[in-house]
Amino acid sequence: MPLPPVGYSLGSPFIELQSIDSTNNYALAQIHANLAQPGACFFAHEQTAGKGQRGKSWTTERGRNITLSIVVRPAFLQVFQQFQLSTCVAVATHHFLNRYTDAMLRIKWPNDLYWQDKKIGGILIENVVGRSQAGDGTWDWAVIGIGVNINQTKFPGDLKNATSLKQITTESFDTVELGRQLCQSVDLFYKKLMDRGFASIFRKYNELLYKKNEVAKFKKLNRIFEARVKSVAETGQLIVQHAIEERFDFGEVEWLR
Repeated sequence: MPLPPVGYSLGSPFIELQSIDSTNNYALAQIHANLAQPGACFFAHEQTAGKGQRGKSWTTERGRNITLSIVVRPAFLQVFQQFQLSTCVAVATHHFLNRYTDAMLRIKWPNDLYWQDKKIGGILIENVVGRSQAGDGTWDWAVIGIGVNINQTKFPGDLKNATSLKQITTESFDTVELGRQLCQSVDLFYKKLMDRGFASIFRKYNELLYKKNEVAKFKKLNRIFEARVKSVAETGQLIVQHAIEERFDFGEVEWLR
């Protein structure tokens, strides 16, 4: 596999694709074909089968939004530290979007971007894990998939809580230019994570946590309950409080409102 060039930056090269099923699928195929270059970004003008969290699809209109994937080799992190990369990318995406929005922008656990109570962006990180000679897991590659609604103003009926940068600001944007800016933001925070560690990024993530100190409604299996959102643990668990404090892993509990 190609070794990372010295001083490589995320988003370089920036490769535009006209129409593909999923930027994450394309990036993973490049990795498995030994063609992936660390730092490369694949930006799609049209994504026909975009992927979201928990097996959901990511619906987007051609040419109106950011749909991209960045390839990284996070050798400085262990396999069990995957939440650190997720947190880093979420804070970086917030940093990018906050240039154009206001203080209402928040990170919804684990890594969606919400403006007020509407979703403007989402992140899906897929990993390629190997084995060392000692039999330990090695985090060989990560594909950082990011989707952000930019100029789209009409959404399918089942996406009642979606919004876009244009709906928030009433302005139209160059999606490719914003895609490059997003890569620069991810590169900035990725290097902060690499050089300075997790503490400051993790603290910022909790500062920006959606519904923090508010009561939200959740569902776990057949149980529906309300609880106050307290914070997120360094391991990635959501911490809530009602009669007792509870912690939930990703996929264990569903937000209802």
